[in-house]
Amino acid sequence: MRDKSILIGIGGNLANPRFGTPLDTLAAALVALEAEGIQVATRSAWYRTEPVPRSDQPWFVNAVASLTTHLAAGDLLTVLQEVERQFGRVRSERNAARVLDLDLLDYRGQVTDTASLVLPHPRLHQRRFVLLPLAEIAPFWRHPLSRLTANQLLSRLATKQRVERLPC
Repeated sequence: MRDKSILIGIGGNLANPRFGTPLDTLAAALVALEAEGIQVATRSAWYRTEPVPRSDQPWFVNAVASLTTHLAAGDLLTVLQEVERQFGRVRSERNAARVLDLDLLDYRGQVTDTASLVLPHPRLHQRRFVLLPLAEIAPFWRHPLSRLTANQLLSRLATKQRVERLPC
């Protein structure tokens, strides 16, 4: 049976003049998704996470959410990128500090590799800041390619990236 989850990663490490701290900005972004008709079914706790790759930029706040929507994967990605833009996301260099990052991690187990959309997210299995919150809300979710669960992927992760659960 294929997994029917739609999963996104939520992150940011810069304050937003309109919404405030990274945590407040991320919470506001989830409200903005709801205004677009995208329901947040479940959200993990918020985590404070070390930048990847390590750098002197501020630590991130991250979470993973499960969504409900009638949008196709490509249309959902377009909405996610539009919300990022509305919140002041400027795409510059890779791994740069950012106000908001909304990553489409998995869309109902779909495997896609095009110029505009790669599913599942190509690096989700390498990132503790994704796997820890993912395992919190969907421990038995299976990676569409490796078929390993979120818990299995997390246990095999070699990186020692520091991730701290926030008390909220």
